[in-house]
Amino acid sequence: MKKALKIGFFAFFAFLFQTASFAQCAMCRASVENNVSNGDTSIGAGLNLGIMYLFVMPYLIAMVLGFFWYRNAKKRKAKLAVH
Repeated sequence: MKKALKIGFFAFFAFLFQTASFAQCAMCRASVENNVSNGDTSIGAGLNLGIMYLFVMPYLIAMVLGFFWYRNAKKRKAKLAVH
């Protein structure tokens, strides 16, 4: 029950303090606005995709490492239970 309560509080605060995922720095935004005003709309989509790529990679690496750690711990626990 305590673990579920902690997860619930974390989820509540994660949704409460979320930020926009398509945010850009001031220089990038000015560049995109300048290009859009000149009729080129493709750079904005590419820039947002690059930002999302940079945002996702650290979390993906952490998830892969966590998966391998969990699998290794599970195998070690099963090995100790057999002996």
